[in-house]
Amino acid sequence: MGSLLQLNKYLFRYKTKLVLGISFILVSNAAGVLIPLFIKDAIDGLRTVFSNITVYDSAKVYDIVLNNGILIFIAAVVSGFFRFLIRQTIIVVSREIEYDIRQDFWTHIQRLPLRFFQNNSTGNIMAHATNDIGAVRMYVGPAVMYSIDTISTFIIVIALMITINIPLTIYTLLPLPILSFFVYKLSKRIHKKFTLIQEKFSELTTKAQESFSGIRVIKSYVKEQNEVDAFNKLSNEYLIRNMDKVKIQALFMPLLYLIAGTSVIIVIILGGSMVINGTLSLGEITAFVVFLGYLIWPTIAFGWVANIIQQADASMKRLDKIMNEKYEIEDSAKTDFSITDINGEIEFENVSFKYNDGSDYVLRNINLKIPCGSTIAIIGHTGEGKSTMVNLIARLYDIKEGTIKIDGNPINTIPLKILRKSIGLVPQETFLFSETLANNILYGVNQKDKELVKKYSSVAMLDKDVDDFPNGYDTMIGERGITLSGGQKQRTCLARALAVEPRVLILDDSFSAIDTGTEEGILKNLSSYFAGRTSILISHRISTIRNADKIIVLDKGRIVEEGLHDELVALGGIYADIHLKQLLEEELEEIN
Repeated sequence: MGSLLQLNKYLFRYKTKLVLGISFILVSNAAGVLIPLFIKDAIDGLRTVFSNITVYDSAKVYDIVLNNGILIFIAAVVSGFFRFLIRQTIIVVSREIEYDIRQDFWTHIQRLPLRFFQNNSTGNIMAHATNDIGAVRMYVGPAVMYSIDTISTFIIVIALMITINIPLTIYTLLPLPILSFFVYKLSKRIHKKFTLIQEKFSELTTKAQESFSGIRVIKSYVKEQNEVDAFNKLSNEYLIRNMDKVKIQALFMPLLYLIAGTSVIIVIILGGSMVINGTLSLGEITAFVVFLGYLIWPTIAFGWVANIIQQADASMKRLDKIMNEKYEIEDSAKTDFSITDINGEIEFENVSFKYNDGSDYVLRNINLKIPCGSTIAIIGHTGEGKSTMVNLIARLYDIKEGTIKIDGNPINTIPLKILRKSIGLVPQETFLFSETLANNILYGVNQKDKELVKKYSSVAMLDKDVDDFPNGYDTMIGERGITLSGGQKQRTCLARALAVEPRVLILDDSFSAIDTGTEEGILKNLSSYFAGRTSILISHRISTIRNADKIIVLDKGRIVEEGLHDELVALGGIYADIHLKQLLEEELEEIN
């Protein structure tokens, strides 16, 4: 239950509305509980009139019925009106708090490091943002409302019952401790079951998300039925866990009605004998029965609220696990906010890096200086640390060994926003939003300039393809750009990076899906764009990087060769070997 205390900051934010809502509950309940008293007065008044038939007064009967009827009507209207206001305050507040929690959750997620997303599936995060936040909302809304409603109703009703007859009230309430014991036991079991349900829901969401994203692969390998079977298995497990919870919840209502019924039986037996003995009036026992009716719903609500609280507590613990994740990469006391832009000189000094403390080093003792405005190329076999190296420049990961400097400033002293705004990174894995082509290209730009779209589409040699699109640059390209070819996706991502006009441009194997002829055209267009900018090219193709100002070769996370194209070919090392193999591949293609 301790995790729910963290919601106090949200509740305090809307304290005025909540206080109003609580006052409305008290007024509504105070008006509502007057109804049994008016019924008691009416019955006792009528009994007095009818007990003396010889002096029967029809006018008096009429007055008793009319007066008490009007009072009951007024009490019901007042109670109902303020109950409407309760929902307009407390339930509305719960929706506003849900909005705040979701916004805070989303903002927090955006600031978490890449490491978090590598260790948590998309489906799991989505489950937190939907089901878990929804469960928490039920706590700050209905649970808070019905808790106060239940407690206040109990206090007012029991107080009024005591004024009527103390011994009968005590006997009537005897079954309630038994109820509390069962609610406590069942609630603990529900908490455990709900946690298991949410975990399985995360798996189910992850499976659905992966299947939708990988639908092309599924269809290519004719694995539709396998996916259906796998989803059916997860869905069935989710159903079983829900049914386990439902079986426990199903005990609530019978127990509640049994206890409520037991109290009614006590009132009828003991109260009836008191009426016979003359120690209790007919109106008073009637009021007692009506009061018990008032206690039935709060008693039921008590069990329902306990259920909601347990579910909310389980969900809040899951949310806390993410909300307590550290940002790792952010501005700190070391940040120099006087830095408002960068020129682009980059220097690695004895940089070593590994992703986790227990894993192997991905980069080892990297020493490299990239002059401002130069073009450097990185090549090497798969898994040698090329992408890791450029990710460190964008500070997608922080280093613990060595130093990376930009313009002579350690990278962790540069404001993160300035650093990343100054870097245009086209990653290996292309990602496009389910938006128009133009909006994808202008994603990093604050203005909606169609001329800018056309300009950089032309540089990326995308403009000719766009002419064939049904709506040109306003064509919706679908989720992850599903309507585009691999080469078109890469060129769109390239145009998006160019549109930002960064001081440092990083192309991480960005031409792998583009034919060599188109690649040559793009590189020719980029030659003027590179001027004055620091550019880093990562590629497996020699043709992409041969004209760079410097080429470095990575092997097992180390720089083993560096120089110009001709120098490295003459060296006869790894670069020369890659160059020779690619020449042979080209000759074989020409022969075929």
